[in-house]
Amino acid sequence: MSFERYGRLYYFDPGPYSPRVGDKVLVPTSTGPEVAECVWAPEWVSEDFGDLPQLVGLATEEDLRRDADKRRRRAEARGVAKRLIRAHGLPMKVVGVDYLDDQPHFTIYFAAPHRVDFRALVRDLARELRARIELRQVGARDEAKLQGGIGPCGRELCCATFLREFEPVSVRMAKDQDLPVNPLKISGVCGRLMCCLKYEHPLYMRAREEWPRRGETVETPAGPGKVVGHNVPAETITVKLAGSGRRCVCPVADVCGSRQAYEAARGMRTERTEA
Repeated sequence: MSFERYGRLYYFDPGPYSPRVGDKVLVPTSTGPEVAECVWAPEWVSEDFGDLPQLVGLATEEDLRRDADKRRRRAEARGVAKRLIRAHGLPMKVVGVDYLDDQPHFTIYFAAPHRVDFRALVRDLARELRARIELRQVGARDEAKLQGGIGPCGRELCCATFLREFEPVSVRMAKDQDLPVNPLKISGVCGRLMCCLKYEHPLYMRAREEWPRRGETVETPAGPGKVVGHNVPAETITVKLAGSGRRCVCPVADVCGSRQAYEAARGMRTERTEA
């Protein structure tokens, strides 16, 4: 399910319901049932996902009217907040609005270069919107998460799709992955180090411990040679063959002694790519 078109996906137990793609459903949240759109129809899976929250039911016309009213109120609050921020001359940028209609209560998320005295702004917002107002300042990463966008890789931002928590990222991780220590190359749209450096880092650490190092002589299906390059995501090694000087790109398993012995004992052949 998704609360916004092209937004983050959430997984639920359909229970007794069988929504189709595009159907509006009610899902449980911390503030009560909310309307979401089914973007992936129910299906049987072999993996155990644990206790998934169960759908409340299919959305009725009344639920859809209530959801449309909440969206209208959020858009109204965003416009009012931007106008009043300009009137007060505050260095703030509105990045998101939440609305609870039972109180009513607005939570407005904003980004700013430093701490801002917004007490007068809160009073004006409460008077115009006739609701309780809460302002929350967010950092650069949270701003990117709320607004969404396209990363340097050409895909939607990890934080806006599947990444639930931010973990510390260091320049050392970029060095371990043989990436250029250039802020323009290793920074995301938020201006901070890319989150993918963190969750890809263990792959490079394992490769450093287990794979043959550059310059090491290894045996490949095409003959002996020296390792001249690694491709950790693809799990391949580039070897310069001793006999012909040609470069052979082959799976890392092909230069592993135990793998070669296993395949030789069973008469198996491994594919290789030569360049």
